[in-house]
Amino acid sequence: MNNNNLSPEIYRVIDANLNRLKEGIRVVEDLQRYLHNNKELSQKLKHLRHLAIFEDIDALLKHRDSINDVLRSSMDDELQREDLKAIVVANFKRAQESSRVLEELFKLHTLKESEKFKHIRYELYDLEKEIIKLF
Repeated sequence: MNNNNLSPEIYRVIDANLNRLKEGIRVVEDLQRYLHNNKELSQKLKHLRHLAIFEDIDALLKHRDSINDVLRSSMDDELQREDLKAIVVANFKRAQESSRVLEELFKLHTLKESEKFKHIRYELYDLEKEIIKLF
C-alpha cells in the first residue's frame, strides 16, 4: 500500500506518534546533554530522533486535529514525577510505545519504514538500560 491510500485517521495516528516519539527522545537527550554532559549518549539519542521522520509532512499536517483530541487533557499520573529518573523512564516508555505503533502502522505503507521504527525501538531499549544506571 502506498501513502496515498492511508486514511486521514491513520495519518493522525502517525503524526501523533511521530511527535510523541521525538518529544520523548528529546527529553532524555537534553538530560544527557545538559545534566550529564554526555556527548556520546546525546548523539545516539539525537541520531534516533532524526531517523524518526515521515517524508509527507504536508499529509500529516493536513490531517492533524490536536484541538479535538479526546485525550488532550493530562491524566493525574502524567502530572507527577518523583525525580529525574522517573522522567527518564516515562519518556523512554513514551518513545518505545510510539515507535511500536509506527512500526505496526507502516506495515500498511512500506516494510522499509516499519523496519526503521523497529530499529529505533530496539535502540531505545538498549539506551534505556544504559542511561537508567546514571540516575
